[in-house]
Amino acid sequence: MMSNLLKRSFTSIILLMIVYVAIISQIFLLIFLILIGYLILVELFNLQKKILNGNNKRTVIFYLISIIYISIFFSQLYFFIIFDFENKLLILFLLSICIATDVGGFVFGKVFKGKKLTKISPKKTYSGLLGSYLFSIIVFLFFKQNFNFSFNFIILTFLISTISQLGDLFISLLKRRAKVKDTGKLLPGHGGILDRVDGIIFALPVGINLLLFLK
Repeated sequence: MMSNLLKRSFTSIILLMIVYVAIISQIFLLIFLILIGYLILVELFNLQKKILNGNNKRTVIFYLISIIYISIFFSQLYFFIIFDFENKLLILFLLSICIATDVGGFVFGKVFKGKKLTKISPKKTYSGLLGSYLFSIIVFLFFKQNFNFSFNFIILTFLISTISQLGDLFISLLKRRAKVKDTGKLLPGHGGILDRVDGIIFALPVGINLLLFLK
């Protein structure tokens, strides 16, 4: 467990550092988002090949939905980040919740084990669910203490954590149907890019649009 946890933590720290550099440089941010978006699509298409087994009609639909969703998401993310400094801080907040959700679920699931949450992903447990929310609350308290975030953000914290976990389960379902353990091998302790951002690509759009609505 400790070895895997160290790998996951190290990868998360490296990704946060890359995101931080990307946030302060518009050019690097654009290149970074294009690269990540491309890698996500490649891994999604590889899963699709294993799931649909050459069904041309469904393949085209899957490709179109994936390309449109990823393109809109990353375009919105780019313009949201470059708009002003406050947005950059909010993105770091949302990303931190997603990462805390993943790490908290992993740690509590390994330590306390317990009843399985769903058959889709046998490693998901109710204790892991609790850990995900607990670690997310810690992130919220950190931002509240250091950046004077409103206490109302606790609602957003629970929502983003929940969607992040549902996104994780959705990608786990695709992997289960494709009969693969990971979407790739690029990231130590995580597998592919999609294994790392499975919850993020679903939670972040919701968080961004809610914040835009509230402004």
